[in-house]
Amino acid sequence: MKKPSPTQTLENQLKRTLADYQNLQKRVVADQQDFVKFANAVLLTKLLPVLDDLEKTQEHLKNAGLQLTIDKFKSVLQAEGISEIKLLNTVFDPKTAECVELIPGKKDYIIEIVQTGYALQGRVLRPARVKVGKGV
Repeated sequence: MKKPSPTQTLENQLKRTLADYQNLQKRVVADQQDFVKFANAVLLTKLLPVLDDLEKTQEHLKNAGLQLTIDKFKSVLQAEGISEIKLLNTVFDPKTAECVELIPGKKDYIIEIVQTGYALQGRVLRPARVKVGKGV
């Protein structure tokens, strides 16, 4: 086997270094995009209890004006990338939900939502609080 010349060795090192630098640039850009995407997560998380309170109030008042406000609030959250995690009648997954009670029902299935869970760009922002079936 022929030993590479010093020039070839330097060229190979340069190519590897350049590739490493390009990968670093891509990683930095991706990190910056993630930072921008999730920068508002703390603020948005603080707004979720306000939405919960509005919805609980609406359950009792059944007021059309309040419903319009709730719908507008939800559309703003949606525009920021927040989505409701739909879990009713699905298998319990501790990554998306927190079990607060076991009740009679289909084993390991979510029977009731106590508090809605939300995700930001597919990442769980607040897990749902649920009641899970323990079997009949």
